[in-house]
Amino acid sequence: MSAYDELYAYTMGLPRPPFILQHVVDAHHAQGATSGANSIGLVFSLAGLYLHVERGFDGLQVQRVHQLLGARKRVWPDIQIPSPRGDMTAVDVMKASAGTARDAAIDAWCANVWAAFQSSRHVIIELLRQSGIT
Repeated sequence: MSAYDELYAYTMGLPRPPFILQHVVDAHHAQGATSGANSIGLVFSLAGLYLHVERGFDGLQVQRVHQLLGARKRVWPDIQIPSPRGDMTAVDVMKASAGTARDAAIDAWCANVWAAFQSSRHVIIELLRQSGIT
């Protein structure tokens, strides 16, 4: 089982912060993105990372934003995929003790991946603004 799969399973346990799984999925998807990747998936992941890291949204709030974004047909912006996309991975998160330490490591992983995508920050903020998410 991969570290991501173990982390995914971990987030399903109780009690965990509200839908912390969303942050794990967003960090994993953004970090693993490749050129030619589905732009909607990467945009959603980056929007989720921005909202969590910079705005303090929990996973349920991020999930609601994803639903709002997906409800309207649009052309999704192209995202420049940086290299590297953060130096922290699910493996590093799983090294933290289960509980608050691992939950904090998830937050640190999200911040690490989001920092790698800073060149797209303005694109994500503008998309959210245009969608009425301020």
